[in-house]
Amino acid sequence: MNEKFFDLKKEKQDRMINAALKIFGMRGYSFASTDDIVKEAGISKGLLFHYFGSKLGLYSFIYDYSVRFMSMELKAAVDAKETNYFTLQKQMEAGRLQVLKNYPCMQLFLEKCNAEITPEALTAIEEKKRELTDLYDAFDAQADFSHLPAETDAVKLRHILRYTLKSLMEDRFLTGSFQAELLYQENIAYIEFLERFSF
Repeated sequence: MNEKFFDLKKEKQDRMINAALKIFGMRGYSFASTDDIVKEAGISKGLLFHYFGSKLGLYSFIYDYSVRFMSMELKAAVDAKETNYFTLQKQMEAGRLQVLKNYPCMQLFLEKCNAEITPEALTAIEEKKRELTDLYDAFDAQADFSHLPAETDAVKLRHILRYTLKSLMEDRFLTGSFQAELLYQENIAYIEFLERFSF
């Protein structure tokens, strides 16, 4: 992590982080511009390069920071002894809500990174990428599907919910209607809808 950056006031740190999350999250690595990031953050380009050296340095830092922050909030929200799949999903949404209150575009950014194809960007985040995937896999491994009807396909159920929640988030950003609390409530409603039809 960039120790010099953390000497800045928290408000300025968050302004720079949120600007990078938004621009990278909306446009991906290749189409994100440092000019747009500094404009969004209200800082000089020289300051950005002073702390991160390059666009790639910033991208790598933001990804590492996002993985750490998201992992911390998810681990705090999810009960290690919980086995009900739907309860686990609700707990994960509660963790994501805490993230989005501080960093509204962090989930969008992480999803965009999953679809990243630019070689230099992929190389920069390769090491940390597995960390978040492993965490989600661990949460999935906690889930006990034995109480669901025998014909329930757990893999398809996971995919349906994942793609639904991802699409809801992307839609809210594209339409300019994103509000963390409202998205959380909507996500919970979809989880509960699926839960009712799984018994």
